[in-house]
Amino acid sequence: MRAVITDWGGVLTQPIGDTVRDWIVADQIDWDSYLAVVGPWLTEAYDPVHAAAAAGHGIVNPVHSLERGECTVAEFERLLAGRLVTTAGGPVRADGLLTRMLSASRPVPAMYQLIRGLRAAGVRTALLSNSWGNDGYPRQDFPELFDAVVISGEVGMRKPEPRIFLHTAELLSIDPADCVFIDDLERNVEAAVRCGMTGVHHTDPAGTATRLTQLFATR
Repeated sequence: MRAVITDWGGVLTQPIGDTVRDWIVADQIDWDSYLAVVGPWLTEAYDPVHAAAAAGHGIVNPVHSLERGECTVAEFERLLAGRLVTTAGGPVRADGLLTRMLSASRPVPAMYQLIRGLRAAGVRTALLSNSWGNDGYPRQDFPELFDAVVISGEVGMRKPEPRIFLHTAELLSIDPADCVFIDDLERNVEAAVRCGMTGVHHTDPAGTATRLTQLFATR
């Protein structure tokens, strides 16, 4: 193993579910309306059977469009806000919706330190993130953490598409077989493994640290 490629949200930050719930509370959004809208979008976005069925009917998944940069953040915000209601039954403000959502995200110091330590030991590191808008990242932290950064909306590709994994490995000048990929979504980990990478399904920092220690013990 010569490189680590990691997801952002849910790996180097608190779990995505915690971020969303914090935003829901802050914006006083009705939780059931959120689940009714976003749940099916995400199911289709990461389930190849659902995605193929939708494509066969000419249905464009909003998550696909956003993550590939095929629609603007403002367009997605208007679409999502238009289907949500507040806890008082009123409309949800669309402008800045994703910024407010992502601002609820908090970095995990233990994961930062893990990536820094691997890089200091000579391991090449990269970020590979499906973006819900490009303004939610603390880019000032990236130079100390990563040798390469791949944000889906900036490259027109998204996980779990094989081409984005191969693109990231190419930026590192490392063969996919020598890369470890970390993600909190099993579908993305499975896709990386099919590309020849070693996959680590992240559920907590301690478990991921133990697995990476095992993988890089012989360096």
